[in-house]
Amino acid sequence: MSIFGDTTVIFDLDGTLVDSEPNYYEAGRRTLAEQGVTDFTWADHEQYVGISTQETITLWKERYDLTASVDELLADKNRRYLELARASTTVFPEMRSFVELLAEESVPMAVASGSSRGAIEAILNGTGLADRLKTVVSADEVARGKPAPDVFLEAARRLGADPADCVVLEDAAPGAAAAHAAGMRCVAIPYVAAQADDPAFATAGLLVRGGQSEFTARAAYDWLAGSSPRPR
Repeated sequence: MSIFGDTTVIFDLDGTLVDSEPNYYEAGRRTLAEQGVTDFTWADHEQYVGISTQETITLWKERYDLTASVDELLADKNRRYLELARASTTVFPEMRSFVELLAEESVPMAVASGSSRGAIEAILNGTGLADRLKTVVSADEVARGKPAPDVFLEAARRLGADPADCVVLEDAAPGAAAAHAAGMRCVAIPYVAAQADDPAFATAGLLVRGGQSEFTARAAYDWLAGSSPRPR
């Protein structure tokens, strides 16, 4: 019998499994430059880490008074992002190791992300993670994006898991808040280290304050094994 009992693990994608934020930033910078906004910086981008692309575009329209429609901007950014993602997306090495450790124990796993389904599948296929992570939920497939719990609850539903048995891995405060709202435990690995004191991260069962530079597959595995409820 597995030491993990009924535990199910749900991964956020961007900034958690893969370092896709540089590609999202570049796609956003190019999209905004096409609309005449030429001063979009990495610091500006960090404000949108953890929320869906559609929500980001909606906020951009208001902030920058853009004339193009949300649908047009979304299509433009997604096209640019997919071009970049297919060319180069880096998996965090310790995260890949963690996925492999869980797979060896037959722990059910899913990806629940604010990205479009096309972007998620392109990254999983391109990085070789698709063989391990077959259950995927995009924010496009649920009513509300993070910090609402919808994507995580849908992932649990598709896996036939009780939310109380689910553990979410997240890099952003809205995602940690969504996990808490879903009634799930959370391992938080802040992508933006300066945001580690965000109140949403305080709800995490395990907070890796230093982010990916401090995350190790073995430490996460041991924490999960020690905190997992036994089969009912």
